[in-house]
Amino acid sequence: MEIFFVLFIVGQTLEAGRNIVFLIDGSDDASDRFTAIREFVASLAETFDVGKEKDQIAVVQFSNTAAISFNLSTYSSTSEVADAVRNLKPKGGRPQYIGQALQFVRDSIFTPSVKSQQIGRVSQNLVLVAGGRSRDSPRGPANALKSMGVTIFAIGSKLTDPIEMEAISSKTDYAIAVSDFHDLKNVRQSLRTKLMGGGQKGDREVDGTGFKRDIAFLVDGSDSTRRGFPEIRDFLYNIITNLNVGINNDRISIIQYSNVAVANFYLNSFLRKEDALNAVKVLSHKGGRPLNTGSALLYVKENIFISTSGSRHKEGIPQILILLTSGKSRDSISEAASALKKSGVLIYGIGGKYSDSYELQTVSSENKVLSLADFSELPKIQTQLLEAMKAIPSYNKKEFIAESERQRRDVVFLMDGSDGNRNGFPAMKGFVQRMVERLDVAENRDRVSVVQYNKDTEVHFYLNTYTTKEDILERVRGLRHKGGRPLNTGAALQYVRDNVFTASAGSRRVEGVPQLLILLSGGRSFDNVDTPASALKELGVLIFGIGSRSSDSRELQRISHEPSYALSVSDFADLPSVQQQLFSNIDTVFVEGTSPTTTTIAEGGRQRRDVVFLLDGSDGTRNGFPAMKEFVQRMVERLDITENRDRVSVVQYSRDAEVHFYLNTYTTKGDILDGVRSLRHKGGRPLFTGAGLQYVRDNVFTASSGSRRLEGVPQILVLLSGGRSSDSVDAAASSLKELGVLTFGIGSRGSDSRELQKISYDPNYALTVSDFSELPKVQEQLLASVQAVPIPITPTSPPVTAVYTTPRKDVVFLLDGSDGTRNSFPAMRDFVQRVVEQFNIEANRDRVSVVQYSRDAEVHFYLNSYTTKEDVLDRVRGLRHKGGRPLNTGAALQYVRDNVFTASSGSRRLEGVPQILILLSGGRSFDSVDAAASSLKELGVLIWGIGSRGSDSGELQRISYDPSYALSVSDFSELPNVQEQLLASVQDVAMAVTPTSPTLTADDAIPRKDVVFLLDGSDGTRNTFPAMRDFVQRLVEQFNIDANRDRVSVVQYSRDAEVNFYLNTYTTKGEILNSVRGLRHRGGRPLNTGAALQYVRDNVFTAAAGSRKQAGVPQILILLSGGRSSDNIDTPASALKQGGILVFGIGTRNSSREVQRIANDPTYAQSINEFSDLPSVQQLFVSSLNNVLGQAKPMTTTVPVARKRDVVFLLDGSDGTRSSFPAMRDFVERMVERLNVSENRDRVSVVQYSRDPEAHFYLNTYSRKEDILDTVRGLRHKGGRPLNTGAALQYVRDNVFTASAGSRRVEGVPQLLILLSGGRSFDNVDTPASALKELGVLIFGIGSRSSDSRELQRISHEPSYALSVSDFADLPSVQQQLFSNIDTVFVEGTSTTTTTIGKKKTNKHASSQLLCL
Repeated sequence: MEIFFVLFIVGQTLEAGRNIVFLIDGSDDASDRFTAIREFVASLAETFDVGKEKDQIAVVQFSNTAAISFNLSTYSSTSEVADAVRNLKPKGGRPQYIGQALQFVRDSIFTPSVKSQQIGRVSQNLVLVAGGRSRDSPRGPANALKSMGVTIFAIGSKLTDPIEMEAISSKTDYAIAVSDFHDLKNVRQSLRTKLMGGGQKGDREVDGTGFKRDIAFLVDGSDSTRRGFPEIRDFLYNIITNLNVGINNDRISIIQYSNVAVANFYLNSFLRKEDALNAVKVLSHKGGRPLNTGSALLYVKENIFISTSGSRHKEGIPQILILLTSGKSRDSISEAASALKKSGVLIYGIGGKYSDSYELQTVSSENKVLSLADFSELPKIQTQLLEAMKAIPSYNKKEFIAESERQRRDVVFLMDGSDGNRNGFPAMKGFVQRMVERLDVAENRDRVSVVQYNKDTEVHFYLNTYTTKEDILERVRGLRHKGGRPLNTGAALQYVRDNVFTASAGSRRVEGVPQLLILLSGGRSFDNVDTPASALKELGVLIFGIGSRSSDSRELQRISHEPSYALSVSDFADLPSVQQQLFSNIDTVFVEGTSPTTTTIAEGGRQRRDVVFLLDGSDGTRNGFPAMKEFVQRMVERLDITENRDRVSVVQYSRDAEVHFYLNTYTTKGDILDGVRSLRHKGGRPLFTGAGLQYVRDNVFTASSGSRRLEGVPQILVLLSGGRSSDSVDAAASSLKELGVLTFGIGSRGSDSRELQKISYDPNYALTVSDFSELPKVQEQLLASVQAVPIPITPTSPPVTAVYTTPRKDVVFLLDGSDGTRNSFPAMRDFVQRVVEQFNIEANRDRVSVVQYSRDAEVHFYLNSYTTKEDVLDRVRGLRHKGGRPLNTGAALQYVRDNVFTASSGSRRLEGVPQILILLSGGRSFDSVDAAASSLKELGVLIWGIGSRGSDSGELQRISYDPSYALSVSDFSELPNVQEQLLASVQDVAMAVTPTSPTLTADDAIPRKDVVFLLDGSDGTRNTFPAMRDFVQRLVEQFNIDANRDRVSVVQYSRDAEVNFYLNTYTTKGEILNSVRGLRHRGGRPLNTGAALQYVRDNVFTAAAGSRKQAGVPQILILLSGGRSSDNIDTPASALKQGGILVFGIGTRNSSREVQRIANDPTYAQSINEFSDLPSVQQLFVSSLNNVLGQAKPMTTTVPVARKRDVVFLLDGSDGTRSSFPAMRDFVERMVERLNVSENRDRVSVVQYSRDPEAHFYLNTYSRKEDILDTVRGLRHKGGRPLNTGAALQYVRDNVFTASAGSRRVEGVPQLLILLSGGRSFDNVDTPASALKELGVLIFGIGSRSSDSRELQRISHEPSYALSVSDFADLPSVQQQLFSNIDTVFVEGTSTTTTTIGKKKTNKHASSQLLCL
């Protein structure tokens, strides 16, 4: 067994002594060698002078936990320390958590008081003895210790991970390996020497060299070097041996080439010299012919000297290429060599006797050519080459970046070749020539394509047809006018989108290279241009339009990137006059492909990806699993792992699926690679790929598991499957695609290729190898596909359409069509067109309606009439002025309220979609506008008013939702002057009102939960309590502990309950784990689980104890119970569930049935024989927890954190309820008692009715609970007949649920109506009930035996919310059910985050608040 000792040394000199802490492996795995470890520590301790002002020694043992054997101040003499060490007994336990142990030492030994001794020049030292690989990541705690000034030494044996040990150690040579524990005596003296010198300067430096270089060896692997390849391999080995290879020093890559180039390994593949040398030892000759050195050089530029392959060129690290070639290249080398040099790469050329000396000089940098008679002479130039590389200075970073990040552009010219432009075509051709002259044409700089169109489109040449400026200019000079009609500009735009701006045609869009389209059009298009122009903009293409006098300037503006980029000349002969302006415009929007501001896959960009590897772990892949594991490692090496860049998860499956780690488990590449290296083959049969796919969809591609899908981050699944699935894959694969997950499938010879193609996002994404050992052959292809995943390109000036697009909105234009606006109506119509152009019209996006009015109102089309932008625009273009007088704006406002902002007309108000009215009025209204405007505002409609000089500005301000929403122009022809202001205002408000699908902020996107552990601490669990404690520790390890993230509380109970700590006691994971480790068994009897459940409900799930239930944070109770309760559990369990608490339970054979009753659902309960079996159900338990939390939907609401409600009681006071009225009155009293009454919390109104209604008090009459209760107690029965429930419902709608009566509906406060009716209504109830529901009022009906149950169901929010009692004296029996119904209803609102979990949604409001009485 291998053991690593890690020794931390702090301080600069050692005059005042040293503190040494030995952290030794006391796990079960080391127990048989513990004597050797103990003797090593004791004998080493005997060499130090222990005393109060001298050396001090401590010993800590670790396994799955850590414990102090003795502290630094425990013993004051060397002999005492040695005796104590020799008497140590192994701690026991497994597995080894080195990271946790290092953290323990930091928190418990190297405390601030110890750290302060550095002032007295005492060095702080820790020695770790590890017998195997750590099950957690030690890097973070190790770095924390180093940052305190602690120097680390690591000693291990063959079972430890040397990379892990080096990462822990302060310096590489502080990691010491022994083959066996008994060999520890052989390293004692060298370790003591290092300890004695541990205070010297430089001990904590990892990088002991000034050299940092990225060196790539490009080796001729053609058939002609087969015999000489061993000499080449030895040369590479010797050169690398003399380099200082490391992550912060030299990095190495080797590429072989013949007809094509293949990377043996990249610059970031091996970050230790030993690994690189081992890889060189096993290099095999590539073979092949002919020798294409030019394409190999280009391969190196595009695939090796890039950031994702480990190049540090952007940090100014020298980039060196050493070329070994034996012959003359079959292809051209000059362009590729020039491109490498321009990008800052220094090239050394080494040639054999058949090499072309001129070619070598062309490829190599100045004076960097070495020639040999034969490769057997390579050792002669080894020293010369090494010395030459040492003399290379680091580059000036700014200069290097300026050279390596020169601009690149893909430019397409789209030329009008129709009959109408025959005379102007030569001038257009000359313009294109002059533009090309200004470009820096090369394959890796600017690329150019020219397309001509009329009725149809013709490509003259693509972006990848020519790579030199001369070829392009010659082709442009030879262009001939196409001719033909009509002019279909729309079809031409669509054509270049689909056929020219593509990778196959040479477009580098997915690399982040700017895409430019320059359109020269001499007339108005015969077809629609809007859709294809928008499609190009969505693709990130920047469009510049140039037209002549015959062109439609507005059409060009709509096509162009933004209106100001549309240029116009009287004739194309005048094109030179706008050429400079065009270049200026291009410079304004220019986006560098490698700029950090672009969101692209381009090198240096800020791409983000969530990548999940789903690995076949069935019995059939046992032999191939190591190759799969290495493939994942290599893929991860190429990703840019951080919390805000790429995230990775690994899942293994066979019959069922198992997550090794989630997308948010690790945030560093090192931790992920550690996790991958430790993977063990799962085994099992049969192979259920369908279930595996469904599992990752439901459990991994979720926000709680770290997925950033809702933030628009690409979701990528890489499936490695070795056989045909035994279940159906279709539904799960489709479900992933619908979620937007891009699936890449890789199979072996045993896989079903058609099945893989069905699973993959696109059939081309399915790859096959004969055996998984051949995975390296498809790695580059997969990486290229992954990197080609569309990521939104963000130019510096994004297309205007992107700025004003909100998720969903319903927009109604109300246009003044009276006689007074006859002349200005075309300007109003054009304004509507331009505004609609900026919308995202779709049935599930933006909807538009247009209404025109004068004396009366007329709908041109409703919100649900059209679902495409083209249809809406066509209809708007066809609008005719209505005419008529007088101007009745009030009546028109009322008309749109009653007839357009309704569900039947397409309004989605009840779904929380913003309702927007844009009024254009050219005069003062002849009727009153106030009532109608108020009615619209109460409905939640946002009104913007735009008037001209004839309008009444005061009237417009009163109509508008806010006075600032009223805009004014002197004449409607000036509407373009306020267009941007209107759109910006609409955008700001619409986004603030209610996003349709919840838009998570950065804070919301990270899941939060309050978790309470309730542990059985009775006499019956005394022996198994440590297992329960360990289980809690392991779960807490998986949480994201922070005051604003996850919170944890632990409660122990037997006869009564005791809180160990509350939800707000600790805010760090370390504090919680320390407290959990220190838990002591409580003891006691009997076991009162019911009382404990009630206790946590009343004392822990409260705001004072740190619960964030009111903020919508999921509340979770995890119960571990080992026996049957002595008291009743049902009532407190129900109370917890009704309070929104999610109860999970784990029971033993004595308590499993009872735990199932307590849990929210039987599936939330796990059963084991005894608590020592907890590890066996941990993963299943965590999966169950994650599944439920995955259904937790944070939603934005407008209600403040403290909930508010407006509650109206409508009581039947007719003759038929005289005897039961006291029972109704008592019921209202009990309900009010449960409310939190105040002006800014809950408000209450009571209305009684018979033939007509009477309000006893309104929502704003009382603001104190006592006043309301006093009035309720004094209520007298009204009496009268008949019973007109319909009229009463209409009355409360019109008179109680209003702002003047205290209703806060327009603020988003939930509106509740509780109706108690003792008979069938004499009048119609359907219309007023619907009117209340449209207003957003939630109605709960309660009837007696004399009531009409169907009538109550029609009135109520939904049928299940209608309750019935035989007599109103029985109202207490349904009171709790009413509370439950209210708790399950979601009411529209907007501003707090609430969470709905596992409950039926009964009202589809997009943003909502969970009501809890």
